[in-house]
Amino acid sequence: MTDLSSTAQVSRRTVLRKGAIVSSVTLLGLGASGSATAQGAPDFTSRVWGDGETWGTKVTGEIKHPNEQSLDKFFVITNPVTGMLPEGTLPVSEAAPGNSDYNGGRWWTHTVAWTEAGKRAHGPTPPLLTRYGPADDPESILFHYNLGHLEISEGSPSGGPPDFFRCPLLPDKSD
Repeated sequence: MTDLSSTAQVSRRTVLRKGAIVSSVTLLGLGASGSATAQGAPDFTSRVWGDGETWGTKVTGEIKHPNEQSLDKFFVITNPVTGMLPEGTLPVSEAAPGNSDYNGGRWWTHTVAWTEAGKRAHGPTPPLLTRYGPADDPESILFHYNLGHLEISEGSPSGGPPDFFRCPLLPDKSD
């Protein structure tokens, strides 16, 4: 998403890995080792935002040799500026079931970090992000990214899910 030089990308990744607060990644059952701790067990409670709805999941494991064209982006929300995230923050999927762009739960993890500009616009606790797009929706990643409120980098923050993994989205039955 972002076009960063190697040096800027390394220093940015270092900041994220050392200072970011990760949003609800452990709820997915994925550890830093890249293995699924609850592999195969479906969880129908809220674990991921996708297209403005919450979804459950069934973690099935890491993808060792990904074909990036067959993956959807999986956004882990962080706030290295204040450490505060709104209640209800979960990772956000680029697409969800019912969306023609959904690839069935094959993910490429990206880190989304709130910026100082985001803090100036929203205060210490930013708004809840519930979808990737469209760019005119204030609950979307693209909306805040285009305003400079977010930075997006490829890869997972420390303690997050693997960079590439399988995890189909299931209907949320937490109600």
